[in-house]
Parts: sequence; C-alpha cells; structure tokens
Amino acid sequence: MLTGIIPKLPMIDKVVTMNYYLEMLGFSLVSNIDFDGYLMLEKDNMQIHFFEFKSLDPKENYGQVYIRTNDIENLYQKLISKNVPVHPSGHLQLKPWGQIEFALLDPNNNLLTFGQTS
Repeated sequence: MLTGIIPKLPMIDKVVTMNYYLEMLGFSLVSNIDFDGYLMLEKDNMQIHFFEFKSLDPKENYGQVYIRTNDIENLYQKLISKNVPVHPSGHLQLKPWGQIEFALLDPNNNLLTFGQTS
C-alpha cells in the first residue's frame, strides 16, 4: 500500500534554497540535523527534499512538482503580499482541465505548480 510521496529536487546552493522555502514559502526544517548536501523541508502534511547538484545549470533544470491545496486563492494572495515572484505564465487561473493553478520557479529553476479542483 502506498502512503505518500516525497519529491526530491536538485539544488545548487543549500543556504539559498533553504532561505527561499523557509522565508518566502513558509516551510520549516524536518530535522535540526544538518545533512551534508541534502535538505529536508516540510509544510502542513507535505515534505520536499533537495539534493545538492552544484554544477546544475538552472536553464537546463526540468525539476517539477505539483502541489495540491484546498485554499489556493488565500495561498496565492499570501505569496503575492510577500513579493514572491510568480512564473511569468503561471498567474492564478482556471485551467481547461478544471484546476485552479499558479506556478513559481524556485532559485534552482524547479517549477512548483499549486493546484485546486474548481
């Protein structure tokens, strides 16, 4: 039986990645133990892990994760009020497939798409 999924995304700089997710997106550390080249973050009932990839070219990074939410408009407004940059073509909108979505690019160019069933 499957019970959950934890995406593992590449990161170039651990401190930059950690600060973005903690300060801009409201995540917290899963553990106080500092793992060399690895970062584990959580928010609500979800975790995202990151592995160090110092030679990553952000323009060639296709890391993506789709994150479901049950209060997308509130989440979107909170992030906008904190001046979190939204993906140029990822502003909050109803998609033809029946999801309300918006998207962000993290400092490593990982695409974070947030979605809620309309």
